[in-house]
Amino acid sequence: MQSLHPTTSAPPTALPFSQERSVVGGIERVVVRPRVKRHKTPLLFAHGMWHGAWCWRPWQELFALWGWESVAFSLPGHGESPMQRPIRWCTLGYYTDFLVKEIERFEHKPVVMGHSLGTALTQRYLKDHGDDLPAVVMLAPWLSRSMIGLVGRYFGIDLPGALATILTLTAAPCVRSAQSAARIFLGRESTCTPEELHAELCAESMLLPLQHNPPFWTPPKDVQSPLLWISAEQDALIPEQASRDSAKEFGAEYLVAADAGHDLMMAPDHALTAAFINDWLLQKLGEPMPQIAVA
Repeated sequence: MQSLHPTTSAPPTALPFSQERSVVGGIERVVVRPRVKRHKTPLLFAHGMWHGAWCWRPWQELFALWGWESVAFSLPGHGESPMQRPIRWCTLGYYTDFLVKEIERFEHKPVVMGHSLGTALTQRYLKDHGDDLPAVVMLAPWLSRSMIGLVGRYFGIDLPGALATILTLTAAPCVRSAQSAARIFLGRESTCTPEELHAELCAESMLLPLQHNPPFWTPPKDVQSPLLWISAEQDALIPEQASRDSAKEFGAEYLVAADAGHDLMMAPDHALTAAFINDWLLQKLGEPMPQIAVA
């Protein structure tokens, strides 16, 4: 049978980027390098609770097409990084130390792009280690002062899971099924199915959101690093207005990702959000807009 769409074009022999995955010193890293590097500043991707470096793959590839080199890493016990201490005793301070070490691996400070828990770690870096990043992008960020409201909202979303979390002293029951994971992370539409997402998720510490509250936490003052704060319109746990107020406290530029759930990298229009970030970075870093040849 003749093809409905005949073509004489040969398939591409190589992708416009290379990808390298390694586990060194107990930390998984995925490095994506564009064939044509257009920017001297690298990107560092920090994942959220229950996730790993795997969640950044579509964005690492997108940003590589725009000429950015990037590294996504997995915290211990996440992705392909082996566990280094029992997950229930992992704290924000413990995880922040790994973010600090990843930043220090670069010859030049990277742009840090964090999602959810990754934004809490980035907030701690800015406060306690150095307000010295070329730019920061916060995706579905933890609020500036308190996440106790998130815990309360989760009880309303999934009471059995919340009670099981208390009994087991871990946050693993929150993502015990594809349906429970989808309620937390996905919007009405997504680029992945609940089953595909659930297959990648891991156990997590319940201590983390409890620590991001007074008296254990207060936000940094007068942040100087350029900061873009992006909330998800359909986030089940973090109200948009509260996120907007937190962005104002940080002095951040603010954007709402339309039709996106908490995992806004998996929203149908995630590429548009990434493109906005790309344009914002070009403006903040003072780097020229890449020239694209037209035949």
